[in-house]
Amino acid sequence: MDWVRRSRRHPADAPGTTGRAPFPRTTVIAPHGGGIEGGTSELCLATAGYDPADLRPTPPAGPLHDFWMFEGLMSSGNSGLHVTSTHCDDTVARSLCAGSLNVLSLHGCRPEQAGLEPGAAAVLVGGLDPAFRRYLVEEFTAAGIRAGTAAGEEEIAGVSPDNICNRTLLGMGAQLEMTTALRAAMFAEGKNTLATRATNLLPFFWTFVGATRRAIARVEAGRSGP
Repeated sequence: MDWVRRSRRHPADAPGTTGRAPFPRTTVIAPHGGGIEGGTSELCLATAGYDPADLRPTPPAGPLHDFWMFEGLMSSGNSGLHVTSTHCDDTVARSLCAGSLNVLSLHGCRPEQAGLEPGAAAVLVGGLDPAFRRYLVEEFTAAGIRAGTAAGEEEIAGVSPDNICNRTLLGMGAQLEMTTALRAAMFAEGKNTLATRATNLLPFFWTFVGATRRAIARVEAGRSGP
């Protein structure tokens, strides 16, 4: 098996989603998970409210969110499975995003792609949703994580309406581009592999997830519908 897709759409009355609107408020996606952009699958699951190791909900951390991931599973060469965010035509992904108020898309990048110095540990926030972007930068900064607004090429900035993160009920979403060093700091040394990441999470992983979920809560609190 070279790749897999994993997703979950929660019924409106599912445990952990009490009081949510008839439509999902937020969907979390990782279009390049598994071995394509390492660490994004684990972050997608945790941000959605699930333990990456066993997929159990992680109360009392807060609400559960819908999620979707495309994951490369090959021992090498997973970069060949990379499909750009503007060309993501997976029917489940598009359905989840089109029915959500907010979408957060998680990506990995090299520092040079983001215009940063070699070895930089940082997250760049893109997408067409200015409020969501602002909350994310504020929460990361408050948590001591280097964060800024993404600019430049579309794949980093996420400003195309065709980008899967922007294909929401509101026509806008948010995208995180996390550098290699930032993601490496989330997993135990020597355990940052497809097979071992989920069970070797460092405290910084949960610091990052906590900041992300607080930003989601803030953007959800300000929106009751399209």
